[in-house]
Amino acid sequence: MEGLLRTREEEGRLSGILNGVDDAIWSPAHDALLSHPYARETLVNKAHNKRQLQISMGLSVGEKIPVFAIVSRLTHQKGLDLVLEAVPELLEHGAQLVVLGAGDADLQEWFLAAAAEYPGQVGVLIGYHEAFSHRIIGGADVIMVPSRFEPCGLTQLYGLKYGTLPLVRHTGGFADTVADCSLENLADGLATGFSFSDCNVGALSRAIRRVFVLWSRPTLWRYVQRQAMAMDFSWRVAAQAYRALYQRL
Repeated sequence: MEGLLRTREEEGRLSGILNGVDDAIWSPAHDALLSHPYARETLVNKAHNKRQLQISMGLSVGEKIPVFAIVSRLTHQKGLDLVLEAVPELLEHGAQLVVLGAGDADLQEWFLAAAAEYPGQVGVLIGYHEAFSHRIIGGADVIMVPSRFEPCGLTQLYGLKYGTLPLVRHTGGFADTVADCSLENLADGLATGFSFSDCNVGALSRAIRRVFVLWSRPTLWRYVQRQAMAMDFSWRVAAQAYRALYQRL
């Protein structure tokens, strides 16, 4: 229906409203599922959650080790085959990878094989675990969502709220919610994460390398975290947009 919808958009008859995040459930300052709740002003406490995550997933413990995370349905649509191709480079830079999800049998097997091949660096939990997803997003440094397409998405919104910088493909709702850490966006105080456009492992790898560049500058990394946590994608904003739409109609 894309052709029809684009025509309607050109006529001014199409409206898009982003998903909302429930602050009562997803709030790092009040999340009872975290060992150490934290806020923009107390980001130092995020390190305690990182340590707990590393221990629970059997990873080497270290605050200076960047932890990349995936919390997702394991499907081709989510672009996770690209992540699998990028795993060796990711680990060569000294990072760790945490995966939580279930889905396609081949992707499950490949991620489990990666965990077996790289003990202490890759931790994988197959299944759906709401409580543990909070602990992953609260403890990780980067949340990866390299989807081939995504109408809006919630995972990157959780990442922003928890100061876990999203690494996304520039498509759909990701383009509307994540501002890339380009030099221009950093200078303007707009950067909140990392994005890439082309759907291939080369583009993902280049984005990963930019993550490590920012990670090597802790003060700037913390600045971007605070920028991300200042974004408001709550249901209050979405509800106001719905109400304004109804009133306009």
